[in-house]
Amino acid sequence: MSHPASTPAAPPESLPPAPAASPAGGQDPERYWLEHVYKGGSRQLTVRAVIAGMLIGMVMCLSNLYVILKTGWSMGVTITACILAFAVFSGLKGLGLFKKEFSPLENNAMGSVASAAGYMTGGGNMAAVPALLLLTGTLPSAGWLVVWFAVISALGVFAAIPIKRQLVNIEALPFPTGTATAATINALHGHGEEARGKAWLLGGAGLLGAFVAMLRELRSVWLSTHAPSWLQPPLIPSKLSVPFLSIRGRPAGDWGLSFDLSLLLIGAGALMNWKTGWSLLLGALLTYGFLAPAMVDQGYIAEVSFKAINTWTLWTGAAMLVSSGVLSFAFQWRSVARSFKALSGLFGKKDEGAAADPLAGIECPPAWFPLGFAVLGPVAVGLMAYLFQIPVWAGVLALPLAVVMGVIAARVTGETDTTPTKALGPVTQLVYGGLAPGNVAANVMSANATGGVGLHAADLLTDLKSGWLLGANPRQQFIGQLFGVVAGAAIVVPVFKLLVPDASVLGSEDFPAPGVLVWAGVSKMLSVGLQALHPSARVGALCGALLGVALVLLDRWAPKAAKPYIPSPSGFGLSIVLPGSSSISFFIGAAIAEVLRRRKPKLAEAAVMPVGSGFIAGESLMGIALVMLKAFKYMPK
Repeated sequence: MSHPASTPAAPPESLPPAPAASPAGGQDPERYWLEHVYKGGSRQLTVRAVIAGMLIGMVMCLSNLYVILKTGWSMGVTITACILAFAVFSGLKGLGLFKKEFSPLENNAMGSVASAAGYMTGGGNMAAVPALLLLTGTLPSAGWLVVWFAVISALGVFAAIPIKRQLVNIEALPFPTGTATAATINALHGHGEEARGKAWLLGGAGLLGAFVAMLRELRSVWLSTHAPSWLQPPLIPSKLSVPFLSIRGRPAGDWGLSFDLSLLLIGAGALMNWKTGWSLLLGALLTYGFLAPAMVDQGYIAEVSFKAINTWTLWTGAAMLVSSGVLSFAFQWRSVARSFKALSGLFGKKDEGAAADPLAGIECPPAWFPLGFAVLGPVAVGLMAYLFQIPVWAGVLALPLAVVMGVIAARVTGETDTTPTKALGPVTQLVYGGLAPGNVAANVMSANATGGVGLHAADLLTDLKSGWLLGANPRQQFIGQLFGVVAGAAIVVPVFKLLVPDASVLGSEDFPAPGVLVWAGVSKMLSVGLQALHPSARVGALCGALLGVALVLLDRWAPKAAKPYIPSPSGFGLSIVLPGSSSISFFIGAAIAEVLRRRKPKLAEAAVMPVGSGFIAGESLMGIALVMLKAFKYMPK
């Protein structure tokens, strides 16, 4: 499933045999599915599927945490988890440790658990909490944050219940990532050679990503004192600058225009679409090659460093991301209208003369939705009041707002494969900016509540789409999602505190955290007003907002032949708040993948997703391991 500034799902090679639309002859699609697709007797939510999903999801959650602090991106979880689980269980069966095959529906159930854990960094969780740290300098204890994440995410799972059947069963919305996941599971369990090839590519790329990260980052007292000169750390540089290229009399690398030797960034670029990749490069060249030098000449940027430049350009990039995201979302008003229609149907009278529900024993009972909110809602309001000093009335208001946002996010995800967190978050911040002016915590964490509910509602429905296509039991997937929520919350908080011991880490070249800076910037602007900004930064913000609107309108109304040449507003906007070297590496990855897609489409289909995902996972997990070695003083900083 895609998220703001995230990767699209790999297109499915072949769809599983399931009713993607209503069956011929006007037959009830739910009854048709029950009779022809549902596999009630198959193993699904087994103990090993749950344990594997929790473990793989926790690993991928750590990977996503590192990536989102580096890039602002949220990477796909479910497809990678399914490939990895298939490879692991096939290997264990080959060793004789398991007698039974790891079935397709077990893999699907495992994916539900893993995605709930892996996406714990999304929905504003790893934007709002770091933003609160940036704005206030403090955070609640790790234990309380684990509870907060788990409760908000579980509310999102319950919010998906009343709309699942309408969106997945009846309307058959595409949910592209869910469809691609079902196709991937079918391919893995139906074609051994293809499955093994993808698993080897994923594992090999992961090892290579980890090895490059180790060569670049590893420090050791022993190496520094005993190793020969050619083994002195770092063994490879972190960046390569273009020789003889200077801007305003300084090397281009000083301005951030260099190549970042990071396979993580190249892998992430490969998973982007080509338009986003070249938009990132264009934005980086304009920002660091022209805009930043001009602002330094004018004295608006104090020095030539990423932190100083980013302090000024943040407002331009944030305004562009917010304006383009909100306008793009506004153009989806039909989806929003259909969402409200579905929401109103939840409270309508039921037809007492209707036939017995054929799926009553398989689907989640409708009563679980109000029951879940009745139990968890007061807990969420209490946590808002206790942890973030949000007035009780404001916390109570956040619950129905979260349901509305969850319904909207689920439908938009089903139709477009993009969960609109970057649009819904600022909308919530704007609401609370008016209702509780000056209350930074209310502004940030209320948006976290609605964003988290929206993300996890959309995530569950994406997983349920793959289950619908494969014939899985939706109630078992719902339960699996709750296991994943607990696992993700338990791992993400302590590791975040290890990676980000204080606010000074955020916005640095090591952890640019662009999503965090945008959330913090919007909250600060709504809390203290535009007058707090330097006049030049206000002009930059206005220009960014107008440019974001212009690019969305151009992309919508330009002739079809011209659209590929209009920059992506999300890619362009993100390049303004990322280091230029990161955007250049993203572009290189996107360019390599695009060349493969055009010249070797079969190779691209087989290799781009597992290799890109492997690079990301390998480097991010090695990066976390090295940070832990430094934190526990096994390695010098």
